[in-house]
Amino acid sequence: MEIVMVGAGGLASNLAPALRKAGHSITAVYSRTMATAEELAREVDSRATDDIARLPLTADCFIVAVKDGAMQHVVSQLAENRQNQMIVHTAGSMPMALLEGHTQRYGVLWPMQTLSRGRRVDFSEVPLFIEASDDEVMLTLRSLAASVSRSVIPMSSEERKYMHLAAVFACNFANHCYALAAEIMEQHGLEFGLIQPLIAETARKIVQLHPSEAQTGPAVRYDQNVISRQAALLEGQPLVQQVYNVLSQSIHRIALEKKK
Repeated sequence: MEIVMVGAGGLASNLAPALRKAGHSITAVYSRTMATAEELAREVDSRATDDIARLPLTADCFIVAVKDGAMQHVVSQLAENRQNQMIVHTAGSMPMALLEGHTQRYGVLWPMQTLSRGRRVDFSEVPLFIEASDDEVMLTLRSLAASVSRSVIPMSSEERKYMHLAAVFACNFANHCYALAAEIMEQHGLEFGLIQPLIAETARKIVQLHPSEAQTGPAVRYDQNVISRQAALLEGQPLVQQVYNVLSQSIHRIALEKKK
């Protein structure tokens, strides 16, 4: 399949090589920054551009992997003279409907994984959630997704927005807690590596246990002696202290509901 990659960020820089490895041809790579487009284009033996108007007019699939805030503008530009081309976007939080009216054949291909430029993941392990404007596009998308992943799941925009919300809690918010932990440790001369075995076991544990069953710590039983002492340590950081208190309350709420 001939594919045009519109975007060259963390998602595109992982997806494009996976597609190339699966035997697809990446005919062009677009990024608003030419150096970024060229870096990815070299890796997938393609040509780079920072001008959407210079992308090919035809391809089997145009994959739009740009920031959510730029999606509508980029799609509007891309769709000019391409109303019969298949265009899909890769955003978990954006509805498929934003492509409606721009082309007759469209869909969504969302990899639910944390993806960063410069760090490759095994795409065969990445769940791919797909949605399509019609049965023909669905068949094409399913085949494309299955060529790079063992887990291909049709999902509506309505379902996907909640899936994305859950992913923000499980990934982005969890990682932010790691960052807060690292900040606390570094402020007091402690190395972040000391806590990494705890993080690894926490992640492994929820493969076997429901997260509510795996939860431990003072907030489960709402041990106010421990909670108040730890909150006091954060008096110089009121926002972090607020996060600590809100998370403690939320943990205790779920623990109480589990007992009912």
